[in-house]
Amino acid sequence: MPENEPVDPAAPWEYTLYIPNDLRAVTVCRRTLRLILTMHGLIRLVDTAELLATELVSNAVRHTKGPAALRVRWAAGVLRVGAWDADPGPPEPPGNLDALTEAEKGRGLALVRACADLWGWQPLARGGNRGKYVWCDLVAA
Repeated sequence: MPENEPVDPAAPWEYTLYIPNDLRAVTVCRRTLRLILTMHGLIRLVDTAELLATELVSNAVRHTKGPAALRVRWAAGVLRVGAWDADPGPPEPPGNLDALTEAEKGRGLALVRACADLWGWQPLARGGNRGKYVWCDLVAA
């Protein structure tokens, strides 16, 4: 599509960024997500989406040994941010965020549950690797 051709802002889109098992990938994902949302005119969702993506991707990288991926999808006024990792086991259930304010770890999914409109996980195979996809939704009000 030529650069000057108008784009329908309501049109659905999806990006997937495959990452190595490396903590530096968390920053790469966060900055890539900021760029994607800015380019799609969703700047009002950037701060919350960045926080949630950071938690999901850092869990994928910290708690598994294989590759991972960040997936960002926009459809019907909902932004879905998710992380795939190569561990098929379910994520630890989120604790109570108030009880975790001073904790060094364990806040990730509690923060996701508190900030997202909806979240969940499902088993998902990618490229022959069994794993799981942990996602959260932000509704653009």
